[in-house]
Amino acid sequence: MLDARTFASPASAPARAGEHGAAIASVAQALPDRVIDNRGIAERLGVSEEWIVARTGIHERRHLATDERLDELAAAAGDAALERAGVEPADVDLVLVGTTTADELTPSAAPLVAHRLGATAAGAMDVGAACTAFVSALALGAAMIEAGRAATVLVVGADVLSRHVDPDDRRTAALFGDGAGAIVLARTAPPGAIGPVVLGADGAGAPHIVARRGEAIEMAGQETFRNAVRRLSEATLAAVAQADLGLADIDLFVYHQANGRILRAVGEQLELEPERVVDCIARFGNTSAATVPIALSVAEAEGRLWSGARVLMGAFGAGFTWGATVVEWGAT
Repeated sequence: MLDARTFASPASAPARAGEHGAAIASVAQALPDRVIDNRGIAERLGVSEEWIVARTGIHERRHLATDERLDELAAAAGDAALERAGVEPADVDLVLVGTTTADELTPSAAPLVAHRLGATAAGAMDVGAACTAFVSALALGAAMIEAGRAATVLVVGADVLSRHVDPDDRRTAALFGDGAGAIVLARTAPPGAIGPVVLGADGAGAPHIVARRGEAIEMAGQETFRNAVRRLSEATLAAVAQADLGLADIDLFVYHQANGRILRAVGEQLELEPERVVDCIARFGNTSAATVPIALSVAEAEGRLWSGARVLMGAFGAGFTWGATVVEWGAT
């Protein structure tokens, strides 16, 4: 385990852009206790459990209880990540929470998470880019460190989409789960372990995934599927190229767990061996901004990550938004 304190100078120390790189010091996840399997959903929708698995790859998902909060779940993931990195909350300079489902319209989730953690010296903000929010927040956090404006950044992806789903909509009722994942970013010698981050957006796709205020998520499945496969594939190639690497140089591909069929389609498009692509959607469902850090945590627990491993992270979400980057793993 890397200790962020070994390569982070105090945030108050003057620094010039280009003097520092950023690296992942730890990863952790937090999940609700309540497990929802396919049985009740299938009965309500008038379909079989096998029908759900064939279309989504999902066997179960976690849902928060009605008296539980997103910022509580996000803080649990952040606390675990800080402990694993050996970082005290008071030493965190910035807390970034990628989410679309903060408990209130305002305040944002991030200051509440920072408060729960005791990160009293940290700035805090939410990053809203739907399912791409974690990758977007990672880009922002790494840039703050590289620019010399922060030494330690906590990046959390957390969503509670179960509260924004029509239980009678076959397109979405079985798809979404709740969860949170977090990483600690820390200063290291340049150029750092976070490669160039490719980010993109196309507002023309906005009508295909919409959640209006007070209403449930509406999604055009076929258009979303087609664009997700295309943009994830393109972003992967761009991120790998900008890192001066080829696909064969990547040890593990960690994509947004949107749908099992999307994961397989991207793998086939890029001719990736299945064992190099993390697929854990069966256990958690689509947890939106939380899927990438949860998948990283799962991969680490399974022994699929090691110090120096090259990991491609990619995500696609409403907006449309997408992003990808290559990191050199250092969390083990």
